[in-house]
Amino acid sequence: MSLTVRQPDSLAGDSAPFVTGECGSVPHEAESVTPSLRGGRDLEKMARRRYQAPTPRREGNFWWLFYRQDEFVDGKLIRKFKRAKLAPASMSKREVEKIAAEYLRPLNQGLVTIGSAVSFAEYVNGTYKPTVLPLMAKATQGRYAGILENYLLPTFGKLSLRDMTPLTLQRYFTEMVNSPLSFESKDKIRDVLSSVLGSAKGYGFLVTNPAEGIRLPRNKQGRMTKPYVDPTTFAALLGLIREPYATMAYVAIYTGLRVSELIGLQWRNVHADSISIEQRCCRGDWGAPKSESSSATIAVNENVIKQLNRLKTLIVEVKAGTGTRRYPAVRLFDPDSLVFQSLKKGAPMRDNNILSRHLKPAGRALGMPWLNWRCLRTSHATWLKLAGADIKDAQAQMRHSRASTTLDFYQQFVPESQRKAVDRLSKLGHVSITYQ
Repeated sequence: MSLTVRQPDSLAGDSAPFVTGECGSVPHEAESVTPSLRGGRDLEKMARRRYQAPTPRREGNFWWLFYRQDEFVDGKLIRKFKRAKLAPASMSKREVEKIAAEYLRPLNQGLVTIGSAVSFAEYVNGTYKPTVLPLMAKATQGRYAGILENYLLPTFGKLSLRDMTPLTLQRYFTEMVNSPLSFESKDKIRDVLSSVLGSAKGYGFLVTNPAEGIRLPRNKQGRMTKPYVDPTTFAALLGLIREPYATMAYVAIYTGLRVSELIGLQWRNVHADSISIEQRCCRGDWGAPKSESSSATIAVNENVIKQLNRLKTLIVEVKAGTGTRRYPAVRLFDPDSLVFQSLKKGAPMRDNNILSRHLKPAGRALGMPWLNWRCLRTSHATWLKLAGADIKDAQAQMRHSRASTTLDFYQQFVPESQRKAVDRLSKLGHVSITYQ
């Protein structure tokens, strides 16, 4: 069989050889252009876009389109020939040419960038993780990294960014209908994926974010009321928690402070009848509070201030084998010292250790296995509601930028409060119905 190499007339732009023979014309993959990293002109030539208008070919029972597309292979940008099936061979050539023009429109109009040829895994590991992820809070970094490794990279790792179309992503989330994952977990996976592809759009790898507008499977459970600590059982809860962690729980539920703000609290932030929130500390990561509205001074009950000052004279006993060690709850009292200090070194505490060793066991003993740090903050908002606090006052105390956040996500439904409100209606006047 004789083979000859010729240049195709139907492909505009940079020429690339085709191998022709008895079996027809096929692209010669061995002649793919590989730019030299040291040759700036070659790379510029590769990046320069050319208008493509190849003539569709009828082969067998279908019309086919041959075109060029840039791809990254082993970290190198190469230009490959692609073959796409357009329509059945029975369709007229004029109609097929219209389909081909529409198929190539994103390439010719620059709607598909060169960077979109990078695989999802290569972009995540080479750009997103070292550039975007470090800007997030430490706990958020761990959550995002876990979702990437467990869900997104195994599914989309080998796909190029341009192949992650809205239809492809929607099919992935639609298949989660029967997944055992909770609705919140599915929503978090979508958030992480949108964050990755949104950064790719911001850095010029993509023209649009294909994750925008993706719908999740319907939540089968509906909205559930978040649990909160009942005021009548809180004293029993404190009795099961050792100091100084009992004081931390006490301050958290009576002030609504986040645990990171509790750990970062300094003595200069404690005043006669108020507390200032200026910084946070989350597992060794120091920074400003969560939002601008979170950095504020809030009013607190005088009992909270007394409990905090009590730490200065408190000696904590810790069992060590057959003996007992005694540590001061607070080693230093200067304004820049922490209010809650680790017993052995006086360093910042770790919220997850306190949660697993002290709060969780106490909660399980009282039938509250759901007890956690956020639950204490939710309980504070609910207690304000029970006390009859105005919603704007509750918003200021919780340091939310919107009152709807306080109402919809923190203040929980209390049947006793609703019953009291219904009973108060009788004081407005009783109307009896007379039947005839």
